[in-house]
Amino acid sequence: MTKFQDLGISPETMKSIKRMGFEEATPIQAQTIPLSLENKDMIGQAQTGTGKTAAFGIPMIDKIDYEKDVIQGIVIAPTRELAIQVSEELYKIGYGKRTRVLAIYGGQDINRQIRALKNRPHIIVGTPGRILDHINRKTLRLENVHTAILDEADEMLNMGFIDDIEAILAQIPVERQTLLFSATMPGPIRRMAERFMKDPQVVRVKTKEVTVPLIEQYYVEVQEKSKFDVLTRLLDIQSPELAIIFGRTKRRVDELAEALNLRGYTAEGIHGDLSQAKRISVLRKFKEGSIDILVATDVAARGLDISGVTHVYNFDIPQDPESYVHRIGRTGRAGKTGMAMTFITPREKSYLHVVERTTKRKMDKMNPPTLDEALEGQQKAVIERILQSVESNNLQYYKQAAEELLEQQDATTIVQAVLKMLTKEPDTTPVKLTEEKPMPSKRDRRPEDRSKAYGQKGRQMAPAKSRQNHTGKRHGQSNKTNSNHYR
Repeated sequence: MTKFQDLGISPETMKSIKRMGFEEATPIQAQTIPLSLENKDMIGQAQTGTGKTAAFGIPMIDKIDYEKDVIQGIVIAPTRELAIQVSEELYKIGYGKRTRVLAIYGGQDINRQIRALKNRPHIIVGTPGRILDHINRKTLRLENVHTAILDEADEMLNMGFIDDIEAILAQIPVERQTLLFSATMPGPIRRMAERFMKDPQVVRVKTKEVTVPLIEQYYVEVQEKSKFDVLTRLLDIQSPELAIIFGRTKRRVDELAEALNLRGYTAEGIHGDLSQAKRISVLRKFKEGSIDILVATDVAARGLDISGVTHVYNFDIPQDPESYVHRIGRTGRAGKTGMAMTFITPREKSYLHVVERTTKRKMDKMNPPTLDEALEGQQKAVIERILQSVESNNLQYYKQAAEELLEQQDATTIVQAVLKMLTKEPDTTPVKLTEEKPMPSKRDRRPEDRSKAYGQKGRQMAPAKSRQNHTGKRHGQSNKTNSNHYR
């Protein structure tokens, strides 16, 4: 493994890296940092979880001149969650050089951002729509930028932001360094790289290095109408500490979260239509463990850094195989094992094979559990809790009551009653989920549709004419929140 101190990083930045507890560089960092310090343009093909923020952040911050009160670096990210996360990590990396970092994104009061911009940050991290909004208002000037980063470029392409990105890059001096990071390299991304980059160096992290081997991957073949009951039985059997359930649409997420709460689980949903304050609140509760289940869309969960997730459930199979890698990457982190279950309807079998080819790994088939198996799973969880209580050996206050009980009933009957009382029996409360159409099978698609699924994704997710800034608001609209990410 490569040590950070061997990569030519300045003492000030090394101080921050040591403060963060980093010692050894990940593959993307080891390859990227030396090239970036030489001011070379670069394309990094890597997914979330590979350490790419530090890979581009360390050399960018190393080149910041603290004495100059102008914007010198810009990071463009697809979602506000990722923008916030990146800005927080850059702030930590830039601590030794006293680098000022500002996150700007839709959903936050634009007037507050304008005031923060007057404090002359060195680095801007933002979503395309809001950055362009500030450029058009002349509240953001980029003529002194020497480093431009495009993070998760393929996701920005999917969301219809390619024109915005090109408009932003046109405002930055031609004599700059440009770094582009993307999980995949579709045609429009390659063409943009050719237009805006000079002889870029290409760094690839192989798929096997990012599809965490510690994750057990399963698929469950199930009819659409039976999905929810199968999901709740799996939750009862597996008793996840923290779980994320992925749905294909915002409506799906809202309905799933409501249905889970009806059945007695603690769940909340997160998607692009929630206010920023609400999203932050939900994520805080999930990280603190006051809710056990987070239900999310792909866009809302992209780039989130959440530790402790033990199980991921793909309630709907993702629309592209790269999204599958991002989804399951929420678990199995920091050397811990994780489990990922993907629900597929019989007509979606062909998509399963595409995902397996992309990840170069076969998923194991898991049979849908029965009601009896779900009850057995809950009983096992209760027995485990009882045995842990026995081992804690703090039972002296209960001895007299236990002896009195044993005088009235035999031990087996008492234990049965305790198990029944503590066991969460499978709930059959009726719930209503709007049926989602399965992904079209190859024989269902018209010839002109075939390029749209698992291939050339283009703008299908968010047409430019209705493009929104990941907030449920159009450009220029704002929604006040109390979060300030200016450092």
